[in-house]
Amino acid sequence: MTTTVPAADVASSLRRLYFVRFGFAVVWAALVFATGSDLGPAGVALLVLYPVFDVVAAVVDVRASKAAQSVSVLYVNIAISLLAAVGLAVVGSGGIAGVLRVWGSWAVVAGAVQLVVGVRRRALGGQWPMILSGGISVLAGASFVLQSTKDGASLTNLAGYATLGGIFFLVSALRLGRARRRAELA
Repeated sequence: MTTTVPAADVASSLRRLYFVRFGFAVVWAALVFATGSDLGPAGVALLVLYPVFDVVAAVVDVRASKAAQSVSVLYVNIAISLLAAVGLAVVGSGGIAGVLRVWGSWAVVAGAVQLVVGVRRRALGGQWPMILSGGISVLAGASFVLQSTKDGASLTNLAGYATLGGIFFLVSALRLGRARRRAELA
C-alpha cells in the first residue's frame, strides 16, 4: 500500500471533521453571543464545552491521522484542551477576567499547536487556512489575556474568535476537497 492512500484517507477524514468543527463553532458562537457576558451555569457550561469539543475533535483527528503521520502534537492539544476545560470550570464563577486569562492562555498554546500541525500537513493541501488560524489564535489569545486586566471586559469577543476559527475550518475543508479532486484527475 502506498502513502498516497493513507494521505487521501486522512484528507477526507479531516475534511469531514473540519465541516463539523465549522458548524459547532458557529452554533457555539451564536449561543455565547446570545448569553453575552453572563457567567451563570449555562454560560459557564458553554465556556467549558468549547475546549471539551476540541478534545473530541483532536481524538478524531488522531484516529484519522495516526497511520499516515506523527500525531504527538495532537496529544499536546488534547492535554491543554482538557486543562483549559478544567480551568474554565474552576474560574467560571469567579468573573470574566479569570475566564479571559484561562481562555487566552489556552488560545495561545492551542494556536501554536495548530500552526505546527498545519505546517506538518502542508502536503495534504488545504492547510494554509489552518496555519493562518493558528497564528491568529496565538495573537487573539494574547489579546484576551491583556483584556482580562481591563475593566469592562466581555466574553462576546470569544464568539468572534470562535466564528473566525470556524470560518478557517470551513475554508480548509473546501480546499481539501479541491485538492482531492485535483489528485483524482491527475
